Amino acid sequence: MLNRFYALAVVALLFIAGCSSISENYYRVEGFAQGTTYSITYEDVQQRDFSSSIDSILSAIDSSMSIYASNSVISRFNRNESSYADPMLVEVVRQSAVISNSTNGAFDITVGPLVKAWGFGPEGRQKPDSSHIDQLLSLVGMDKIVVRGDSVIKVDPNVVVDLNAIAQGYTVDVIAEHFESKGIANYLVEVGGEIRTLGVNAKGTDWVVGIDKPVDNAVPGADLQVKISISGKSLATSGNYRKFYEENGTKYSHTINPKTGFPARHTLLSATVIAQTAAEADAYATALMVMGFDKAVEFVHSTPEVEAYLVHSSPNGSYLVWMSPGIRDLIKE
Repeated sequence: MLNRFYALAVVALLFIAGCSSISENYYRVEGFAQGTTYSITYEDVQQRDFSSSIDSILSAIDSSMSIYASNSVISRFNRNESSYADPMLVEVVRQSAVISNSTNGAFDITVGPLVKAWGFGPEGRQKPDSSHIDQLLSLVGMDKIVVRGDSVIKVDPNVVVDLNAIAQGYTVDVIAEHFESKGIANYLVEVGGEIRTLGVNAKGTDWVVGIDKPVDNAVPGADLQVKISISGKSLATSGNYRKFYEENGTKYSHTINPKTGFPARHTLLSATVIAQTAAEADAYATALMVMGFDKAVEFVHSTPEVEAYLVHSSPNGSYLVWMSPGIRDLIKE
């Protein structure tokens, strides 16, 4: 099953990329990386092919923070083989600390032991009991790691960091910033559904993206909930309708609540966030899914830099939508 939100798997021959012209001076680069697909569109009057530089960025990020790559910096850190953190990893850990603080711990990259225990890591499915969860909760919290120069220090060797709820968004940001450094003023960068845009598309109009309906095992793009204009903004959607498993009639979602240690269970089905950067949108979308509908609405109201489109279920099972005021004018029919 395609893991739209959190896969960072490294595949031998990672990238099957190709750059093609879609209109005058507009180009598209598509391929496979981080356990998912990517699609990047940009305008360049110099007609440059950025496939190689995009591949290099994707490879570097996997080498830094993929928990599926045994020799990545984060994997070596988690095994206590090294405390070294490359500049990208340091930046992501620092961003994560800021977002964790602003969400009162709903977003937490030290949730790794719980992700592993519930079977959403590389080791495969497991199901812990309550006493095991209580033990693991003692390892969770952003105060369990400290950045010192080019190192990340654990307060306990059993702490495990999992960056999968921010790494794809961060990847999008790095590619977007690379474009901007090359003078690219019109682009859409999408990796696994996380998106950042600038300027206009090949038709000279705003970039518009679709949000999937939160249907279990849905094919991405097959059934859209809504279309949103996001030029100059970043967008990410998190939900429990693609990454989960069922056991004895109970659904276990990949969104783990760092406070309780259990998969989130509430009426919120999906959270789409618009923010300035894709890393922020990615992390905040995860945090809202942890919070649940009521707390998510409260958080968005109190956080001006975050706009959200939430789909939740009513007592009779029908879909309900809540959106922040900033999104209403962006909706496209």
